[in-house]
Amino acid sequence: MEAAASMAQTGCHREIVNLSGVSFSYDNQPILQDVNFRIMERDFVGLIGSNGAGKTTLLRMIVGLTRPHKGAVSLFGTPAARFKDWNLIGYVPQRSHFNPLFPATVKEVVLSGLYGRKKLFRRVTKEDVARCEDALRAMKIEELGNKRIGALSGGQQQRVFLARALINNPKLLILDEPLTGIDVETQQNFFQMIKHMHQRHNITFLMVSHDMDMVRSYLGEEPKERSGKLSFYVRHSHDLEDCQGTDLLHSLRKEG
Repeated sequence: MEAAASMAQTGCHREIVNLSGVSFSYDNQPILQDVNFRIMERDFVGLIGSNGAGKTTLLRMIVGLTRPHKGAVSLFGTPAARFKDWNLIGYVPQRSHFNPLFPATVKEVVLSGLYGRKKLFRRVTKEDVARCEDALRAMKIEELGNKRIGALSGGQQQRVFLARALINNPKLLILDEPLTGIDVETQQNFFQMIKHMHQRHNITFLMVSHDMDMVRSYLGEEPKERSGKLSFYVRHSHDLEDCQGTDLLHSLRKEG
């Protein structure tokens, strides 16, 4: 694949996302206007903005669900319109988009992360099941595998959705309001977990949050850049000697 080849040829500081002059409108009402920003490998980016500022719209552009009306989005050096390696990106959408009555078990939800855009009806292999079990163990929810997703607490559901996003060993993890709707202690534990992943593993984060205090506690008091109503807080982590790292799920499971 084009993106995979680019990743193999470049070093530890490759560009993961490039937003160039991105604009978008709903019913002729501007939502995003001339957004310019780059995310580099192993950045942790906190995206902050008021309601209606276009945060979720921007994330949807990056994961290929929406196209900008003006400007361009590139992923791993490839224009988003031609990008094919979607397994490199893990996406955890807002929990408000989830129907709690959805009739699926935790294992089924996590396994669905393996079903690419062209593989909606692929047969589950033994290797797929092993990856699912690794993801559940990495998130410390292996005992929940056979439970219905709608029967879980908010914090447990977030761990399930994170396991689903991690099952493909992504290089970019996108989280849309992952702390909303869960209690303060669970928020802190969840944020500690993703901070650990950022500090210890070769993975880049883009997270939308309303919790300014929690974002600033890790990413600093001042945003690196502002664009309209959006503020981008950034922290780079480069703790690993080997930038290529190891299998993320395997490492997380061993650490657990």
